[in-house]
Amino acid sequence: MVAAVRVHKHGGPEVLTFEDVEIPAPGQGQVKIKQHACGINFIDTYFRDGLYPSPAGMPFIAGNESAGEVIQVGAGVTELKVGDRVAFVGPLGGYAAERVIPAARAVKLPDNISYEQAAGMMLKGQTAQYLLNRTFKVTKGTTVLMHAAAGGVGLILCQWANHLGATVIGTVGSKDKAALAKANGCHHTILYRDENFVERVKEITGGKLCDVVYDGIGNDTFPASLDCIRPLGYFVSFGSASGPIKAFDINLLQFKGSLFATRPTLNHYAAKREELLSISADLFDKVGSGAVKIPVNQKYALKDARKAHEDLESRHTTGSSILIP
Repeated sequence: MVAAVRVHKHGGPEVLTFEDVEIPAPGQGQVKIKQHACGINFIDTYFRDGLYPSPAGMPFIAGNESAGEVIQVGAGVTELKVGDRVAFVGPLGGYAAERVIPAARAVKLPDNISYEQAAGMMLKGQTAQYLLNRTFKVTKGTTVLMHAAAGGVGLILCQWANHLGATVIGTVGSKDKAALAKANGCHHTILYRDENFVERVKEITGGKLCDVVYDGIGNDTFPASLDCIRPLGYFVSFGSASGPIKAFDINLLQFKGSLFATRPTLNHYAAKREELLSISADLFDKVGSGAVKIPVNQKYALKDARKAHEDLESRHTTGSSILIP
């Protein structure tokens, strides 16, 4: 039996229960991992409260991002062996001292990437990678608006976009978060609680607006985000921290400048093993070179997952948060 955090019914952070569970031996194509750090992401709250249905039914172990070492290998696994350091974004089951995962979703960690870094960056860092390189190709001269610029994806994306030569504008909730975003590559910050972010974007860009808006907030920033985008620009909605965008009138895209809108997920961009490895390799390269740093600003014991979710949803966190089993 090992410690884990399970959900027996949908609801708020209070439904996260710390208990002992039995983790089976790995089956065909699987490996068992002793986990050293578990990532915390907004998507975890979507499964917890029922916005996203759990493929495993009830009860389920929360979380889907972790880093650790292989302690057992199932039949048919050839790429991994006992003792390998790995990280992954996979099926639910991340908030646990041990877990079984498909070997095809695990990525070997370079020696210069720690378990805590990996748990704080695999989902968020891979998300930033495909958002900047495939969903919309950011290059020198691109103007980017990043909502929640001091958040988990935000701090990584701001650094990476800056590295690519973009002008980065970010919305934040406080002066402290503005300073943090600026220290991580954001050129212009907007205090969204005190300022009209649409008007500020117009001022900052001299009326030219942005080439792309990256929005992990959802309901609170829509449809105003569309007014920040130049004609033929991109609205990229990759999260719903304030709740989902519900009534999407596609005609808005015409009236706002023949805009493009997309709702991408890592699952599709990294569906194939070779895509997963390519995205991860680029992420490891950027982090290893120092071009992108992974700020793990909150660490919690596994038993304190409820507190971690409370802090995350109340916007009290910055950068990445992790659980330590």
